[in-house]
Amino acid sequence: MLARFTSVLGSSIAPIALVFAVLDVSDAASAVGFVLAARSIPNVVFLLIGGVISDRLPRRLVLVVANTVSGLTQAAAAILVLSGHAQIWQLAAIEALNGIAAAFSMPAMVGILPSIVESADLPQANAVSGFARSIALIGGGAVAGVIVAFTSPGIGLAVDAATFGLAALLLSLLRLPPIERSTTSVLHDLRVGWTEFASRQWVWTVVVAFLVLNMIFTACYSTLGPVIADDTFGRAGWGVVSASFGAGLIAGGIVMIRAKPRYPVRIGMIGMLAMLPMYLCLALAPYTLAVAAAAFVVGIGFEMFGIGWETAMGQHIPLDKLSRVSSYDMLGSFIAGPIGQLSVGYVAAVTSVKLVELYGAGIHLAVVALTLLVPSVWRLQRHRVADAV
Repeated sequence: MLARFTSVLGSSIAPIALVFAVLDVSDAASAVGFVLAARSIPNVVFLLIGGVISDRLPRRLVLVVANTVSGLTQAAAAILVLSGHAQIWQLAAIEALNGIAAAFSMPAMVGILPSIVESADLPQANAVSGFARSIALIGGGAVAGVIVAFTSPGIGLAVDAATFGLAALLLSLLRLPPIERSTTSVLHDLRVGWTEFASRQWVWTVVVAFLVLNMIFTACYSTLGPVIADDTFGRAGWGVVSASFGAGLIAGGIVMIRAKPRYPVRIGMIGMLAMLPMYLCLALAPYTLAVAAAAFVVGIGFEMFGIGWETAMGQHIPLDKLSRVSSYDMLGSFIAGPIGQLSVGYVAAVTSVKLVELYGAGIHLAVVALTLLVPSVWRLQRHRVADAV
């Protein structure tokens, strides 16, 4: 948990630092989208391989190597930015390597808690882990705002590099119980993972929904959000927004610890409706307090979904196939993100930032509502103590 906290702390600084580093080189929203997509596309391409490797090799080893590579790439980006020699193509190339490393670390991390926690205790374990992650996001968001406003985005990237290195060290000390590893071909492992994924309607329905939701999020929030902030309430204000998002995650974690929802996927999808105020504020009221308040609500909703989804996956997917199923989940959820990142700058230029945000809000609402109408999403229940004994 400490390793995850450390990594998230730095990673919550990195996106803010990276976006404003790009804006220092080029103030075009399309340049921001290009660099973010340069990370997202390789991440998507390598996710399935990352899932297979994480089920075949010790997950600790995968995480140590991936965090080490991430630290080195962010250190290279920091050097370029701090020396004043950074160019858009260089940042894009570095972030592509970082995206590949993340494609291995994300599926591997999904399998950690289910490996060491009983199934019935998984909801609370996920909530506690999410609580620690949320604290890291608050600290990282606040620090990032101070760094980019008063020093340099390069300092933020350097801090991120250091946290990845520390996370790799901490993960090297982790001891996990052995599980049966696959000795078949990679292609066979991919087919088995696909069968496990496709046979569960609630899994692929939510993944298809997030194909659209993540495209909207990366376009309207991750890409246009900092651009809007740079033109209106400032970089320090965006740091406040990021910290408020982290505070909302903590609040959502507390709610989920106490609530212990019987229907984790249902409550998670309802939580995703919390994204709507953010899009509306960015379109109609781009002020620090308004956007920060919306970010707090978003954090609550995101944590409701995150804990509910991790609980459902950890309880209903076999542990030896969990990383592979998670990689299909991530692939489907993230694959359209680069489309949003690459296109939003041009769409906003042809129409307007306001219209992009408003249309994004409308599509988001429709997708969540349609997903909740699917019976297997609405009815899936968590395992309780009585079920596990």
